[in-house]
Amino acid sequence: MKRTRISTVISVLVVAAAAGFALDAVLTTTLHPIFVPAFTLGLALLAIAAIVISLAVPVFRVARGRTHDPIDAYYATRVVLIAKASSIAGAIFGGGMGGLLVYMLSRPVPISAGSIVPTIIGVVGGVALMVAGLVAEYMCTVPPEDDTRDGGGGAQQRI
Repeated sequence: MKRTRISTVISVLVVAAAAGFALDAVLTTTLHPIFVPAFTLGLALLAIAAIVISLAVPVFRVARGRTHDPIDAYYATRVVLIAKASSIAGAIFGGGMGGLLVYMLSRPVPISAGSIVPTIIGVVGGVALMVAGLVAEYMCTVPPEDDTRDGGGGAQQRI
């Protein structure tokens, strides 16, 4: 399984930001109230980010040889998949909330703090989830083997 490319995450972040901005623009144009996320959304995203990192720590310890406790391969695979999904989901949430925030701040009409603060917390939570997913995915990679331990032959050893 290949690691998630940063370009993929950034492109999802940019598209989600444009979608969030467009959502509020369309709502305002059609004389509807703008979208304001719940305060708990950002807090939930921060909690999920902490959980993703905590799930990857045992895999990191085994992969780096810091512990000799066995770890289930299915558990490690699930953690990697959760990490990949978290990085993309964090980019979607962080970008979408960022687009909403940019729209709110670009309006000539002052927006109340009750609308801006939950949006800022949503941006922080989404970006934290994105970073936590990328870090957890890195923590689950196995470092390359040192070829000098086997006599320098590597895969091309002759018998």
